[in-house]
Amino acid sequence: MTKIYIEDVKLTAVRNKIFSDFDNKNRLNIFDVITLSSGDFLSAQKMIAGDFIVYGGGGFTTKTHNKFNVSYETLGIGRVGARCGCVFKIDLNSWVTDNALYATKINEEFDLNFLIHYLNYKNILQYANTSAQPVISLKRISHITIPSINIDLQREIVRTLNEVENGIIEIKDDKFKIKETFELINSKEMLGIELSHQLDLVKQLRQSFLREVMQGKLVKSTNTKETGQQLLEKIKAEKAQLIAEKKIKKEKPLAPITEDEIPFEIPEHWAWCRLGEIAYITSGSTPSKDSFVERGIPYLKMYNLRNQKIDFYYKPQYIKEEVHNGQLKRCRAYSGDVIMNIVGPPLGKIAIIPDSIPECNFNQAAVLIRPLFKSMNFFVFWYLNEMSEIKAIDTKGVAGQANISVTQSHNMKIPLPPLHEQEQIVAKLEELMGFCDGLAQSIKASQGCNEMLLQQVLREALQGDTK
Repeated sequence: MTKIYIEDVKLTAVRNKIFSDFDNKNRLNIFDVITLSSGDFLSAQKMIAGDFIVYGGGGFTTKTHNKFNVSYETLGIGRVGARCGCVFKIDLNSWVTDNALYATKINEEFDLNFLIHYLNYKNILQYANTSAQPVISLKRISHITIPSINIDLQREIVRTLNEVENGIIEIKDDKFKIKETFELINSKEMLGIELSHQLDLVKQLRQSFLREVMQGKLVKSTNTKETGQQLLEKIKAEKAQLIAEKKIKKEKPLAPITEDEIPFEIPEHWAWCRLGEIAYITSGSTPSKDSFVERGIPYLKMYNLRNQKIDFYYKPQYIKEEVHNGQLKRCRAYSGDVIMNIVGPPLGKIAIIPDSIPECNFNQAAVLIRPLFKSMNFFVFWYLNEMSEIKAIDTKGVAGQANISVTQSHNMKIPLPPLHEQEQIVAKLEELMGFCDGLAQSIKASQGCNEMLLQQVLREALQGDTK
């Protein structure tokens, strides 16, 4: 919820509270108060940038002209377009186009700014025609009436409304009985800000848990005789066996990790290694358009990675089985594999392919990470979610993009505890993340209630005068 939105709610609600109290006062027809005329047509070809502001159907524009057709300060009303019915101030020496009406004369018993506020309260848009392009005509607004009140009181109302609009109001005597409405919106605004802050704190708590766990600080090993280095040797032996059986290709050796590369301390019985040493890693690919079918092998795109899970049924796509097993054989993925996006922003979209998708394929904006020991997949998933290694990568892409290469994915550093300790870490993280989920759900429920209450205030504010 933006600051501008809240301030608009305040102004509209307070404006309606004040003006509704004058509904039963003596009233004058709008045309007894102001004389309105349409502005002048000005084509883009004839508009010459100059010193004079151009006003249109939405009020102030960013355009200027070298001539003006209104030499005095007055009010305008959007006549055509999306903001049809808006009421705005026109500065002296301005150009008003034929998309707006403007006051050529104002009854001297009325304050200009009072009329602008009051006519906005009247919600003039409601009198527009109902065609695709809403239009306000003089005839359609001819029955609008304006309360005839003392000009000093008008100016007092304007001062109050201007203070609300500028966010500097300090209600003392509450002459217009707006304090309750104003403070209600203020309280909802502050609560909304606090709840958003609490959600940010929950996000920080998640990352704190991940960081502490991956440094070996939240789970104490009960068996330090097994080491991460021993596990790494087993993985290397398994990989050598798979290469000998021609189940995977031999890859170039990865450079050893130097002391300068180590980002944080880990327990002595853990080991540092590169992700490519313990996992099969490959990027995805995009087949030709004729490879896609109504039913076949599920094909993942990055919009299917949502909230660190695979949501395949959000815009599902399928490819032919022969393409999956032929052209895209290299990037076949299976349940339990880790998928990580490598084209951002944002980077850090990571998910494990669920059991509900036994087999699938994916596009070139991601890499597949398949640990040589499948039981390590959740540990790898949570480590990547810790984000420090992803953030440390020099991501270079075209303007506005942040890319991770497949080579950089292979060279990612990862701490390696023994398998039994990885299981303990995963179990602990699932417990901690469940706790964070509960906190977030509770805060979001409170946000929902707060938003409903604020929307109720907004509905009442926007009702305005519909007579």
